[in-house]
Order: sequence, then structure tokens, then C-alpha cells
Amino acid sequence: MPRVSSLFFKTAILFLIAGIAIGLKMSISGVHNVTGAHAHANLLGWVTMALMGVYYALAPAKAGGRLPMIQYGVYTLGVLIMIPALYMLLLGKPQYEPAVAAGSLITFAGVFLFAFVIFSRERATV
Repeated sequence: MPRVSSLFFKTAILFLIAGIAIGLKMSISGVHNVTGAHAHANLLGWVTMALMGVYYALAPAKAGGRLPMIQYGVYTLGVLIMIPALYMLLLGKPQYEPAVAAGSLITFAGVFLFAFVIFSRERATV
């Protein structure tokens, strides 16, 4: 399995753990005000990162080079900024809104890089 694929899977499982922890906190407390952070951790963190890992595993020719690792780093950074900031924003702390916006834009940049990888030509294998 390509290294970038393995990194996506390892990071995805950490976001799944975080998403479940947020869900458990809401369930136990009966307060569901951070549902958005829970959903983003599960969908952007777990599902999307796992799918990116699957793509790179199925297209190993696209997984080589620096761009996939840069894409992993940018996307992961964006999600790592966005989810905790969104959690705090949903707890009623509006000062975290700029961090949510920054994390969202960085995540979006990571998605654009992934699109570039997908639409680029495969490298010739020797």
C-alpha cells in the first residue's frame, strides 16, 4: 500500500474516534449543540479521508511523488483546524469563527489538490 494511502487511513481512524467521542458526549449529556462538529469529524475526517486512502491504494501510480503528500498535509491541516474550532464555535464562543473559516478554506484547498491528482495523467511505470 502506498505510504500516502496508509497515512490517510491512520488519520481517518483517529477522526472516527474523535467523532464518536463527540457523539458519546452529546448522548450522555443530552445536549446536542455540537452536532456540526460531530458530523464534520465523521464525514470530512473519517469518510472522506478513508476514501482518499482507497483512491491512492487503487491508483498507486497517482500516489507517488510529492503532490499526494502535500495534498494529505493540506487537507489534514484544514480538518485539524476546522473541527476543534467548530466545536468551540458551537459551544457559543464566536471568537473561533475565523479559525473555522480558515480551516474550511484550507480543507477546500486540499480537495482541489486531490481533484488535480485525480484529473492528472498517470505516471508511466517502468
